[in-house]
Amino acid sequence: MRVGLISDVHANLPALEAVLDDMPSVDDIICAGDVVGYNPWPRECLERVRSVCSRVIQGNHDRNVETPHRYVHNEMAHAGLELAQQELTDAQREWLAELPPRTEFADETYRLVHSHPDPNKLGAYVRPAQFPEMRPYLDDHAGIVLGHTHIQHEATIDDRLIVNPGSVGQPRDRDKRAAYAVLDTDTDDVEPRRVEYDINRVITRVEESELPTKTGTRLLNGS
Repeated sequence: MRVGLISDVHANLPALEAVLDDMPSVDDIICAGDVVGYNPWPRECLERVRSVCSRVIQGNHDRNVETPHRYVHNEMAHAGLELAQQELTDAQREWLAELPPRTEFADETYRLVHSHPDPNKLGAYVRPAQFPEMRPYLDDHAGIVLGHTHIQHEATIDDRLIVNPGSVGQPRDRDKRAAYAVLDTDTDDVEPRRVEYDINRVITRVEESELPTKTGTRLLNGS
């Protein structure tokens, strides 16, 4: 089975549209969380993700739409969550609140989490250098897909695959192109992919939405 992997859309509609247009033929699409936050299209991105993905898990921004004050120390995150809280309908906010923090896919052979797979470390980043540390969480799985860092990376540890497809809507690996991946669960092969999108459209909408200017301009250098 070929599965499209997306994560950290962060309400960036032009990036999401570009990824879905670029994605080759797949049997399924799943999302590793953070559908909303930061960028100015929370409602549109939520509906698009909900329509194309068979599985979506809850990221930290999805979890905090009702409590944006928790991110008051981060101007961009705080403003994006406040916008999402204002623009999403009650039903949309309820959908986000009910998303599971983790799940499995491909006949339960792969784990899907947003951040650290340990429930006691919810919200902890798993950076590429830490991928070998994920091995104890894979005794019963062929691999794990996670997000949260916005850094595209994949590794094989003891024949177990660990994949971060990168961020659709806010890459932070110095590559401004939207990131995603395609996983073949029959061969356990993964293809990291990148695609250009109209960043200036995002910058313009950020300004119109009165979000912090850097929310848009940071996308120009993938930071």
